[in-house]
Amino acid sequence: MRILDMKDYTTAATLYWWSVTTLGAIGLVIAGYATLLLPPSMLVQALIGGAVAAFVGLFPVRIPGSKTAIAAGEIFIFLIMLLYGPAPAVVAAAVEGFIASCRASRRWTSRIGTPAMIALAMLGCANFLENVRANTVLDGAGSAVLLSVLLGFALLYYVSITLLTSTLFALKSRSAFTPIRWLKKLGWMGFAYMASASVAGLLYLTFARFGLPVLLVAVPLIAMFLSTLHFYFQRKDADERHMEELRASESRFHSAFTHAAIGMALVSTEGQFVHTNKAFCDMLGLANGELDEADLRRLVHQDDIEPLKELIDKMIAGKLSSAHTEVRGRHRDGSDVWMSLNLSLARDWQFRNYNLIVQAQDITARRRAEAELYHNAYHDNLTQLHNRTHFMEQLNRAIARAGRGAQHQFAVMYLDFDRFKMVNDSLGHKAGDELLVNVAKRMRSVLRPNDLLARLGGDEFGILMEDLHSERDAVELTERIQREVQKPFVLGTMEVSISASIGITFGANGYESSDQIIRDADIAMYKAKSNGKAQYAIFDASLHAQVSTQLKLENDLRKALGSGQIMLEYQPICTLRDRRLIGFEALVRWNHPERGTLQPSSFIPTAEETGLIVPLGNWVLSEACRQMHEWRHISGSSTLGISINVSSLQLSQPGFVNLVRQALEAAQMQPSQLTLEVTESVLMDGIDHAVETLRELRAMGITLSIDDFGTGYSSLSYLAKLPIDALKIDRSFVERMGRGEDNEIVKAIFKLGQTLGKQVYAEGIETGAQLEMLRELGCEYGQGFLLSRPVGAERAGNFVASRNHVRELAAVA
Repeated sequence: MRILDMKDYTTAATLYWWSVTTLGAIGLVIAGYATLLLPPSMLVQALIGGAVAAFVGLFPVRIPGSKTAIAAGEIFIFLIMLLYGPAPAVVAAAVEGFIASCRASRRWTSRIGTPAMIALAMLGCANFLENVRANTVLDGAGSAVLLSVLLGFALLYYVSITLLTSTLFALKSRSAFTPIRWLKKLGWMGFAYMASASVAGLLYLTFARFGLPVLLVAVPLIAMFLSTLHFYFQRKDADERHMEELRASESRFHSAFTHAAIGMALVSTEGQFVHTNKAFCDMLGLANGELDEADLRRLVHQDDIEPLKELIDKMIAGKLSSAHTEVRGRHRDGSDVWMSLNLSLARDWQFRNYNLIVQAQDITARRRAEAELYHNAYHDNLTQLHNRTHFMEQLNRAIARAGRGAQHQFAVMYLDFDRFKMVNDSLGHKAGDELLVNVAKRMRSVLRPNDLLARLGGDEFGILMEDLHSERDAVELTERIQREVQKPFVLGTMEVSISASIGITFGANGYESSDQIIRDADIAMYKAKSNGKAQYAIFDASLHAQVSTQLKLENDLRKALGSGQIMLEYQPICTLRDRRLIGFEALVRWNHPERGTLQPSSFIPTAEETGLIVPLGNWVLSEACRQMHEWRHISGSSTLGISINVSSLQLSQPGFVNLVRQALEAAQMQPSQLTLEVTESVLMDGIDHAVETLRELRAMGITLSIDDFGTGYSSLSYLAKLPIDALKIDRSFVERMGRGEDNEIVKAIFKLGQTLGKQVYAEGIETGAQLEMLRELGCEYGQGFLLSRPVGAERAGNFVASRNHVRELAAVA
């Protein structure tokens, strides 16, 4: 049958169910047939009693704390049994059982099996009682004997039903059959049956004496009793639910309090801990419960006690219902623990005293992060000096103080380190950073305690000196700084020397903002830089015009690089014996739209200072090689060479060697046709990266020459090791030839070149006498106005195309 869902039944349970159900059904059919054979009056009374039992069964009373319920139907079933025998009692019990099973379960296995088991149990127990009555005169015996027998019957009935049902459960769950456990578990049912049997016995005795009216009176009384019992159980159940809710609420609060991720504590208004959770103890490095009876104020930093006490007092006074604050707690190890406290006030359960509910969170990490952010906002990450933001704020305060009186005068120094960019580009940014850190340490060592040193950006630093006695104080500090930073710095295996250009301005100039002061100190610094290395300058009004001109030149140069204003002229290089053209030196010119053609001396220093020399020099290299490619098609010669000046910043660029190689390949030039000229100072400054770059270039076949030789301070032992092919005698020595000892200087340079195996060139040849003396010394190559002035690319091309170089050159000499 589909309505019999027995998927959860074992084979044994299924067999047992069918057996019991079949026996119960047979017994029920037999009992029904026997009931129909009763006399009509008795049959009617039995049916009325059964109907009452079934009706009462529709209104059970649920037992509190249990899923089961009891009804008064058993009273009438037992009474029917006493009055009319076992048969109608079996039918009434089966009907009442069916109603109860329909109320408790939706499964038809229960709705069919339960009435069958009840019918089977009632059939056996009722027939047993009937046999006892037949063999014993109970009706004439005392009521106590009858009631005792009925109680025994009820107990037997309870055991029978319990055994029948528990056996089925055991078979379904494949568990051990333990009837004692089930009898204890369903003990309430046994007491209910015995109570019902007692009432049925009393009704039976009364009925025997007074007749049917007694039953009619008993029904409403029983109904009233059941109603009262129902409302009592309902009230009791509500009370138990309320108590259970209270216990659950208390359990939830205790669990939340104990296991909360944040610190929780109950503290008296006097500051004594009443109860704490583990998180609060862990926050302070204490064992769980160690805070109990401790004093809150003793666990708070001394500086935070009074503000915390004021908050608590306001809460007790009713001015605040809750409060939030942040205090430093004392960890067991002595360190500070920043805590965010949320405080609220609550009475105890007797409403006698106030307690504080404290919620605490460890915000130490956040506080440290905030402190770090504040530090980073006002400090330089590299040198740990104050940064520009802090410097400008302090400078504005100094301006405000200076406005109050002459005793609050101050000075500002703006520092920039000469040659720092070259060191940074050649040795790398890491070395440059290390140099800045060491420079900062040295400067700090010579400052007064109240002087403010800040890194303003790059290699620019600012110093604020307050409470000056005289302007001389600032000058003396400047001199101390210059002496200190000029001492060599050791960067890895390298020893590097730098110097500082320093601009000074004074608060007595009547400044209104920090920007004005920085502007004028910067102007003075540029003035110092233009005077040479390791200089300082004090600002005065005349510097504005100079700096404005310099800044305009810098801006114009930036525009000129991309607008075609930069051009090249070429000065021929010849053999001195027969004036034969062997190559050109490319010389950069600036066709300024307002100032006309500018010579290199007027803008190259600015290009080097601003770093524009790198794109400018790279353009010169590319353009000169391109021009050589054109001349090659004119002359067909592959021996003509070009000389190009390169700066130290170009040599420091990581990709410079590849840039040269690409320029040669684009112009289809041989590396031997290119000569790169570097100044003597670049090689003598000990920049390993630049020397290594020169070695790579020389290995490619490019000729390397020292320009303006003799103006530096070369070490002969070091000079012999440099990757150099040629020396170019500076024009200052050539133009003084014929004046005594200057001849000897040129002669010494020439002999030095021969000794070192270097080719020697002379530049600046302007007279025939100079030419003759150079010939007598054995100098083979040279350039100068006597031979030819620098010319444009077209005129130089004519030289290349001419078969008579001497005549062409003489025409422009």
